[in-house]
Amino acid sequence: MPLAPLVGPVIAGSPYSVVVLQEGYSVRLPDGSTRADGTISLVLGPHLTLVDTGGPWSRERLLEGLAKQGVSPGDIRHVVCTHGHSDHVGNLNLFPQAGLIVGTDVSQPGGRYLPTGLPQGVPYPLHAGHLEVLPTPGHTGNDVSLMVRGTAQGNVLVAGDLFECRDDEGEWQSLSEHPARQAESRAHALCIADIIVPGHGAPFRVFRQGIERPVGQEGVCLDDLYGSAKTCRPLCAQLMQSANKR
Repeated sequence: MPLAPLVGPVIAGSPYSVVVLQEGYSVRLPDGSTRADGTISLVLGPHLTLVDTGGPWSRERLLEGLAKQGVSPGDIRHVVCTHGHSDHVGNLNLFPQAGLIVGTDVSQPGGRYLPTGLPQGVPYPLHAGHLEVLPTPGHTGNDVSLMVRGTAQGNVLVAGDLFECRDDEGEWQSLSEHPARQAESRAHALCIADIIVPGHGAPFRVFRQGIERPVGQEGVCLDDLYGSAKTCRPLCAQLMQSANKR
């Protein structure tokens, strides 16, 4: 199954578009250290949503990116941080008025934490039918991704470090706390997404070589990931095996 680069930082749609404010990167240095920062994505639409905030060293870049879209920090309704690493949560302090989803923790302004089913694998809707936080554990035990449905280019999964980048095979495993769970989450992502926005690289398309997913049936794969259905697991495994051979 080929994975192709996506040209341009804007994925248009209605009612939601996805704008990549900062493309994440990860560079291994000669001394063995790594210079890295995470992708920052803005979801424009009725419920303005930011996915990941980058590291604190990218504060000005984040503010400039928001301003170019005519958005101020106070306009953001939800901030979704895919996991708790510093290159993804480093500017949370800019959004005290927003609802926060950090991994599987959900809180409201003022520090009120809400019970959800995210830790048990239950999706958390931000805007029914359009925006949904999905549990995608593996890189850490509590990773989540944001699904943006119905853009002009299909369903967009803003996935954090579930995928480091398009060509991360042989790399992501060494960065994973739970490789087996992450492999399953990645296979599930390839079932349900048309475009994936990774944590440290450019967005890319997913092509299924003629396999069509019926509209409204994406949840079958999600149910299977958590054990309540059996129909999609072989398909997801096949897709992931094919992707690994690219």
